[in-house]
Amino acid sequence: MPLTTAFVATLAIFGTAILTNADAPAGAPPLSLFPSPWGQGGDYGWDAAYAQARAFVSNLTLVEKVNLTTGTGWEFDRCIGNTGSVPRLGFRSLCLQDGTVAVRYTDKNSVFPAGINMAATFSRSLMRRRGEAMGAEFRGKGIDIALGPVAGPLGRVPAGGRNWEGFSPDPYLTGVGMFETVTGMQSQGVMATAKHYILNEQEHYRNNVDVTIDDRTMHELYLWPFADAVRAGVGSVMCSYNKINGNYSCENSWTLNYLLKNELNFQGFVMSDWGAQHSTVESALGGLDMAMPGDGGPRGSIYGAYWGGALTESVLNGTIPAWRVDDMAARIMASYYKVAAISGNKPRPDINFSAWVPPNVTVGPVYYRANASIEEVNLHVDVQADHGALIREIAAKSTVLLKNKQDKTLPLRKPARIAIVGDDAQDAPGGPNACVDNKCYKGTLATGYGSGPGNFPYLVAPATALKKRAAADNATVVEAPNNWDLDAAQKAAEGADVALVFASADAGEGYITIDGNTGDRNNLTLWGNGDALIKAVASVNNNTVVVLHTVGPVILDYAAAHENITAILWAGLPGQESGNAITDVLYGDVAPQGRSPFMWGANISDYGAEIMYTSPTPQAPSQNFTEGIYIDYRYFQHAHTKAVYPFGHGLTYTRFDFENLTVHPFHGEGAATAAAPSKTTTRPAQTYGVVNSSIEANEAPAAFKGIKPFVYPWLLHTNSSLPKWLNSSTTGDNRDPRTNGSAQAVLPAGGAPGGNPGLYDTVYAIGFDIRNRGTVNGTAVPQLYVQLGGHDNPWGVLRGFDDVAVAAGERVHVEMNLTRRDISNWDTEKQNWVITDLQKYVFIGRSVVDIALNSSLPALKL
Repeated sequence: MPLTTAFVATLAIFGTAILTNADAPAGAPPLSLFPSPWGQGGDYGWDAAYAQARAFVSNLTLVEKVNLTTGTGWEFDRCIGNTGSVPRLGFRSLCLQDGTVAVRYTDKNSVFPAGINMAATFSRSLMRRRGEAMGAEFRGKGIDIALGPVAGPLGRVPAGGRNWEGFSPDPYLTGVGMFETVTGMQSQGVMATAKHYILNEQEHYRNNVDVTIDDRTMHELYLWPFADAVRAGVGSVMCSYNKINGNYSCENSWTLNYLLKNELNFQGFVMSDWGAQHSTVESALGGLDMAMPGDGGPRGSIYGAYWGGALTESVLNGTIPAWRVDDMAARIMASYYKVAAISGNKPRPDINFSAWVPPNVTVGPVYYRANASIEEVNLHVDVQADHGALIREIAAKSTVLLKNKQDKTLPLRKPARIAIVGDDAQDAPGGPNACVDNKCYKGTLATGYGSGPGNFPYLVAPATALKKRAAADNATVVEAPNNWDLDAAQKAAEGADVALVFASADAGEGYITIDGNTGDRNNLTLWGNGDALIKAVASVNNNTVVVLHTVGPVILDYAAAHENITAILWAGLPGQESGNAITDVLYGDVAPQGRSPFMWGANISDYGAEIMYTSPTPQAPSQNFTEGIYIDYRYFQHAHTKAVYPFGHGLTYTRFDFENLTVHPFHGEGAATAAAPSKTTTRPAQTYGVVNSSIEANEAPAAFKGIKPFVYPWLLHTNSSLPKWLNSSTTGDNRDPRTNGSAQAVLPAGGAPGGNPGLYDTVYAIGFDIRNRGTVNGTAVPQLYVQLGGHDNPWGVLRGFDDVAVAAGERVHVEMNLTRRDISNWDTEKQNWVITDLQKYVFIGRSVVDIALNSSLPALKL
């Protein structure tokens, strides 16, 4: 495929011949050795942040710069990850901490609904408010960098173990979730981390699977939500464990240098997932900026790390240019200053916990693995504020009412006799924090397992809240908490006015195995005999209501068709207010507004792509994402497969009609592609300060006493290795092209964080009315889908949504905008977003299959 003029110019600037395309897909430009773009600053607060960062970094020695880029080691310091510090300038280490629903390994923190619940709200405001609340809790613990939110996995496979930490297999919905969450978290002075970048779609073989993907699919599906995170100003992006087209993610020039740092113009820093770094030079030149947790390294290394002293040595011997380490440090500090400015430059809280000393213990070692410096490490700082009320609101509003027979079963109207069936309604026998990382599967399921969850301050079980409500109504409650005692379940359900059956399905990270499920689910059935339990109860009670706490879709065709199953609710992973929230919905205190963020198939094969559970080459497993852009609802439509419940589906306690569709094109914005970025090239790479290349200046001072086994930036050597630092072997014709610090071409799809600003210009305004035809106030969730035209596009893709409160009998006018990006396809040859000349259509619906309004999109004046 011919290169465009822009790429020929790019190669000319590099002063190199066309290179082997080792880590880019077929059709992409052959730039596998693309140098790591240096931070430029720019709009959205980056200019001021870089001015501060450059001033700070210019005062650092080489070893101090390296210290900022390298973690101190696993369990060596107080947080999940800590960088080195700069004591000379009074700058303490940066504290990095999981997780995605709570501050991990602390106490007196909240546990929020999962990301997948946030997607189910279809509410930008709730996504933003959750981000703000979570950011405040991380900040209150003294944490600088929160390890979330998640756009990878996107959700290619429904059984993926960590899908629940992210938002939805739809890239647009996930992109909104990323943008709002990042914005909310960083408003509190905490750097957010967009992870796991990229194509980390399953837990099996996650450390070494090699994913092959085409350029279009990368852009239109998996890269899309990361672009939204970058546009929101995210401070950090975490590269993932897997390989991509032959190269590890954390040293992949195509994904890090070319796509992320140039095309998306990412100005923050790239950190490795824990243990995802595999080299010294390749990771540095490939675009990594911070190594976590820092220790490891090749066998026999005198440094015990890939970076630390090994990175210092590589700069001194000329293998890695000084500007690359300067850029690492500048990117880290620019993110720090940018986020500090957003929150008003408030004083930086001290770290007030230890991730390694149990939270119910106060005194312990600051340096855990060294068992050194025993003092008060857990100060038990309460950061919960009033977040419980927000958690309850989100949990209720994210509940999806999948089925409500004849619209009459729910809400409940003071039933006199209630059966509560299933262990998922009950408290865990040992309490909600009985097992580290939630690896116990007992009691009600409120979050998944792995590094994402945290300790619950409390967990309201459904049975607890329901019995309290029943007591207020003088109702009788009969319980059957054992999923395996079907006789007891049927006995409890017989004669009850309503039988509430609770069932669940869990998943999580692959270092934990529960009941044979190693992170990823083995299938899409309910856990703990849940399907048999539902069928048994429904066989004896003609008003059986099913409540599901699951990490994603399960096979529900039997329940959807069963006459005695009158209602089905998906409550997802609702967090600490689980019982109160589901009671609010069941009794109508909150009208459900949740919409399904994924498809519900009748078989796991309905989804097309599946987990790769085994590999003929387990040491070098490979996957080819041959389904391309067709995942979840896109695949169902493409394969003409009917869903049990479709993407976007969700009932409520009233009826909404959509009326009076209008489409207004903005003719002044009609170009097929966005205008070229204002700058065609960057300035050359910059260095900050002067590198003292003497060995003595980069060795530990004679009086320095280290803490073993901390990772340090100092040089270590023997007499036999000494000449290696004094003689550069990377000059002349053998020099790696990625060390070229000449000005780089700005890609046509780039130019600003998130990509070319013109991509976000409004090209159509869509208007319509929503009328509430019922007698109950409620929240409508209109969804806008666009058909891009042609045979190689899905029937429709989500490109807009809103949550709109409409009072009974009232009508509300809604406006949605379509941007150039929304109606563009990725053109591999042009390496740009292009609006094709194919006829396009817009649809307004209640779900991806329940369409109320539609119109063609008038051609734009080009």
